[in-house]
Amino acid sequence: MEQQSKNPLHGKRLDAILEELVEYYQGFEELGKQINIKCFTDNPSINSSLKFLRKTDWARTKVESLYLYVLRQKKKEESKNRK
Repeated sequence: MEQQSKNPLHGKRLDAILEELVEYYQGFEELGKQINIKCFTDNPSINSSLKFLRKTDWARTKVESLYLYVLRQKKKEESKNRK
């Protein structure tokens, strides 16, 4: 149980992850440059992307990895701004 509480993905819904990534990259265009998959580059929407990601494990893994990277970047930015 302790292991799960340290996992930043634990309890995080896929739609929340996707919305946070779209916000961080200021839209699907930049997100599509980070992860080049059709649901981000060809007529993207949250709903169509969620549908694809829920069915496609490799794509979901890429999104989750990018999300973890973004969390680390945000932490770095926060600590830089505090100094």
